[in-house]
Amino acid sequence: MADIDKVDLTNCDREPIHLLGAIQQPGFLIAVSTDWLIARVSKNIRDLLGYDPEDLIGAPLPDYIPSTLLHDLRNRISLLSAPDMVERLFGCSIGASGQLYDVAVHFSGGQIVIEAEPGTAAGGDSTNAVRAMMARLDRTPDITAFYREGARQVRALLGYDRVMVYKFAESGSGAVVAEACKSGIGSFLGLNYPASDIPRQARELYKRNLVRVIRDVNSEPVGIVPEVDAVGKRIDLSLSILRSVSPIHIEYLKNMGVGASLSISIVVDGELWGLFACHNYSPRSPTFQRRSVCELFAEMFSMRLESRERRLIGEYEQRARDISDQLLGAVASDETLLQDPDWLGDILTSAIPADGVGVWINGNYAFSGVTPPTEDFRRIVRALNGLAAGRVYTTDHIGSLIEKAGGFADRAAGLLAIPISRSPRDYVILFRKELKQSVRWAGDPHKPIEYGPNGPRLTPRESFAEWQETVTGKAEPFTVSQVRVAETIRATLIEVVLRLADEAAAERRQSTARQEMLIAELNHRVRNILGVIRGLIRQSQPESPEVKDFVKLVDGRIHALARAHNQITDDHWGPAPLGALIEAEAAAFAADRESAIIAAGDPVLLNPQAYSTMALVIHELVTNSTKYGSLSGTGEVHVGWALNDAGDLIFTWQEVGGPPVTPPKRKGFGTTIVNRSVPYDLGGEASIDYAPDGVRATFCIPARHVSEARKVAGTPVRLPLRAVSSQKPVDASLIGQKSVLLVEDSLIIALDAEDILDRFGASVSTASTPEAAHDFLDNNRVDFAILDINLGDQTSFGVADRLRELAIPYFFASGYGEQANMPMEHRSVAVVQKPYTTHNIAKAIEDLIGEAAI
Repeated sequence: MADIDKVDLTNCDREPIHLLGAIQQPGFLIAVSTDWLIARVSKNIRDLLGYDPEDLIGAPLPDYIPSTLLHDLRNRISLLSAPDMVERLFGCSIGASGQLYDVAVHFSGGQIVIEAEPGTAAGGDSTNAVRAMMARLDRTPDITAFYREGARQVRALLGYDRVMVYKFAESGSGAVVAEACKSGIGSFLGLNYPASDIPRQARELYKRNLVRVIRDVNSEPVGIVPEVDAVGKRIDLSLSILRSVSPIHIEYLKNMGVGASLSISIVVDGELWGLFACHNYSPRSPTFQRRSVCELFAEMFSMRLESRERRLIGEYEQRARDISDQLLGAVASDETLLQDPDWLGDILTSAIPADGVGVWINGNYAFSGVTPPTEDFRRIVRALNGLAAGRVYTTDHIGSLIEKAGGFADRAAGLLAIPISRSPRDYVILFRKELKQSVRWAGDPHKPIEYGPNGPRLTPRESFAEWQETVTGKAEPFTVSQVRVAETIRATLIEVVLRLADEAAAERRQSTARQEMLIAELNHRVRNILGVIRGLIRQSQPESPEVKDFVKLVDGRIHALARAHNQITDDHWGPAPLGALIEAEAAAFAADRESAIIAAGDPVLLNPQAYSTMALVIHELVTNSTKYGSLSGTGEVHVGWALNDAGDLIFTWQEVGGPPVTPPKRKGFGTTIVNRSVPYDLGGEASIDYAPDGVRATFCIPARHVSEARKVAGTPVRLPLRAVSSQKPVDASLIGQKSVLLVEDSLIIALDAEDILDRFGASVSTASTPEAAHDFLDNNRVDFAILDINLGDQTSFGVADRLRELAIPYFFASGYGEQANMPMEHRSVAVVQKPYTTHNIAKAIEDLIGEAAI
């Protein structure tokens, strides 16, 4: 037997979970080392084999074990290739009594443990019995019937008075989910047992040793001698088939009136799912062979159960995916459904059972079903945002999330929150009401620890009358599968939200484009109208000097409005910078002056109404100063503005270095504009002082008309002092004697432009349509051309292409300002903003002629 020494024991040195140095009767145990010297034996070996335990310790095993059994044991030991394996031999002959024994062998702490209990002659093939049992199991229609049939099959094979299928919850407590029992002994079906009834250590042991049997609760266990080995360690009997159990558990069973018990572990996916718990009200000892058949059946039952549960989960999750597809498809065709809590609640609760649904999107909320009060719902959302969790969150006790949740626990005690956006998040929250149903406990689960006859242990209940506990403040927990389904729905809802956001963004872009087009069209029409008015005034003026002065005055005011209109429409009819308005007026009216306008102030914007009003006010101030004030000579105008504490804009105008000032003798229209426009149109204040050393005016524009311009990083907060000097007079000699083609569809505007060009000495030919322009170019040659971009429902770009081919310089004119949509090949060409003025036409022609000369 020396070859047994080669058996590898390294994988069997396991830390024991619970050690008891005793075994049940009948049966004996022998623990030997690899040299086959007896290390330990059970005390009752004398009664069973006729040997004195003291004589056997240290004696060679072959002296009292038949050689055939030794041969079989050696073969079985060679099969112990994995931890926690137990090998079996049935109907073995040991000793001289003729009693047959069933033998189990396993490794324990570097020793071979051989156990034997009285048995019978080895039976036939047990696979037939298991196959028949499994066939009945497979025919069950649902999971409840599956549990019940499993209990029936175990009872039929082992004959216990009661066989239960006991399922563990995540908390460690357990419930009887199926039962098979003889009549007249009552039912435990549906009873719940606290986690303390089967402690964690015991549950771990059930995963290693699948079958545990107690033959008689009144039997006296027998000890193992010696109790400890040479180094003081007890033998680990975790895998023993004869191992005695805790006296606490024996007391527990006695209080239930149970005389014998057996448990078979149900292990699913590597975890202890539950037990087949067998009770008998008198001693009972199924043979080792039958127990082994039941162990095989339990393993097959566990695999079938795992398969069924996965199939049920798969079917459930497939239904949930179908619901997600339905949700996605429905919202894709009608996005308002996402705002309908009743519809959303019906969809979600068909996948995840719940009593109510709350929807929180962009600070708005809606409810369906039974939900918390509005303010409590807001508190829940705030608490969820504080968790900083981007995944589904669930709890069966809202009181653990927010305070004072007990006040609405009857409406919502548990929740499952599905975030559908980034922080701060939008949520769809499913609520479950308080679990008001009574949970049937087999005794009080909150009974305190008592110090009983077995020491400081939990003394088992002396009475197992059904005790009911009403669960308060908690809801039925959401399962792992339901949370996975919620994650799937979350992905779907996020996809829906993102799609809606994309669609909304596209709609905003289209709306912006339509708005820009309308503003551009409005801008074009207003500029054309202003141009027509200016043209009518100029074309209608008589030779009288007084009337000419009046026409010039009105023309200036119209032009001031046109310049203001350009500014406020450059950014889609929005606020425009005050500084740009001053620059525009200075550029227009200081053309023939040697003076300067000096401006300083914070970058501010005026809304369109205030901008137009101030355009007229500043125009009148500049015009008056040009005629009578500092700009009429060599003086200066200092313009400043700043925001006061209330956010109002204080605008000041101070003339210095001009001729002595006298107050006007009469109040004309210009004076009325300066004094009354800001108070009347804007609700502000205006004052003007005609001091002898220079006019001083102060205006207060209310904050509602003012906004601060965005400051660019790195630039100073205040505008630097800036002098707007006079512009270089137009050199008429560059334009005189030139031939010009003017393409303009408005007669009045065309006449106004012709007059300006005539004053410069140019020869003008006018065409109102692209066709007329092409006809003209067929037979004539010009020095340059001015092309209005928009000609009714046509454009002048085709004429521009013709001019490029002929190498004739040209520039465009437009009423669309910066929003004119230019083709790529013409984007480098200058565009004059309407209405036409002497300055903008002359400047464009000078630049054009200068480029041509280069």
